[in-house]
Amino acid sequence: MTDALRSAGAAPTLEDVARAAGVSRATVSRVINGVRNVDPAIQEAVRQAVSVTGYAGNRAARSLVTRRTDAIVLVVSGAGVEEGPGGGSVAQDGTGSTATGSFTSRVFADPFFGRVVTGVVNHLRPQGMHPVLMFAETSPAREEVVSYLRQGSADGALIVSTHAKDPLPGMVTEAGLPAVLYARPARPVPISYVDLAHRDGAGLAAEHLLARGCRRIATISGPLDVPAGQERLEGFRDTMARRGHPYVPTVEGQFTQESGETAMERLLVEHPGLDGVFAANDLMAVGACHVLREHGRRVPEDVAVIGFDDSSAASTCRPPLTTVRQPVEDMAAEMARLLVDRLAAPDRPATSVIFEPVLVVRDSA
Repeated sequence: MTDALRSAGAAPTLEDVARAAGVSRATVSRVINGVRNVDPAIQEAVRQAVSVTGYAGNRAARSLVTRRTDAIVLVVSGAGVEEGPGGGSVAQDGTGSTATGSFTSRVFADPFFGRVVTGVVNHLRPQGMHPVLMFAETSPAREEVVSYLRQGSADGALIVSTHAKDPLPGMVTEAGLPAVLYARPARPVPISYVDLAHRDGAGLAAEHLLARGCRRIATISGPLDVPAGQERLEGFRDTMARRGHPYVPTVEGQFTQESGETAMERLLVEHPGLDGVFAANDLMAVGACHVLREHGRRVPEDVAVIGFDDSSAASTCRPPLTTVRQPVEDMAAEMARLLVDRLAAPDRPATSVIFEPVLVVRDSA
């Protein structure tokens, strides 16, 4: 900033930048706003002038100096929805629903994703950074995410990926783009991630049901093409086997309340004497409780029910759900912290943070 500006206390203007760079005001405006075909030497002169004068008239000018947008892409990626043979989207979730709208509807209906957003925003906002929400449920959508990052529209990506075959984490790392993943990648990818010890959490549920005296225990698993669904089922079965229960009746659900209801109906037909149920998330546990009540089964007197996540659905359920807490907000904030650290030190190696689950005992078990 010039001495005259300092003494006057005036904010630097485009004209000040133009004088410092030795170019016209129009040229400064073109450089700041990203207009192409400006000579690289002139672009560098304008960048230096912006830095020297302290001009910060808008975000574009600040980004010109810092090479940062202060925007982070929060991507909800679901490889379970792919392009159909006619170019449309086909949902592969067992519901028979189609089109991109079904994917976004499921996302917004699940309290898990709202908790992720809360954790991310709570960490980024104090630092003047903000998330941009993108969905990557099809191949073109995933390409769009990678292109958006490559163009410098955001500084990095926070990826919530729920499908084992999702190629997006690999696409982002192969492109050399900074990103952090929520949940351990199913395939080896050099990317930082946060996750929960899902097996241990399911083991807590098994131990609690057995401690209550339940002996005819069944489980409603999550989708088995999702790593968390697999791990929660395996952890539950392993603990039951160690306690002398080699067989656990299982019906696969889709992490939705409707799938929990359907699974519970089937379990009651096939195993009418069951006295305990572990559902791999709270929404499915809520669905199970609804069906049990419809069949005249009291919860927990006749059938004890345990969920997983400790979402808002657990506390609003009647009776309130005993559940395994996944500290989603804390995990999402940690995911954001890892990305911010990576942006500050691009050569920082990939790392992982695994959170421990806690059993929250309420009235359903």
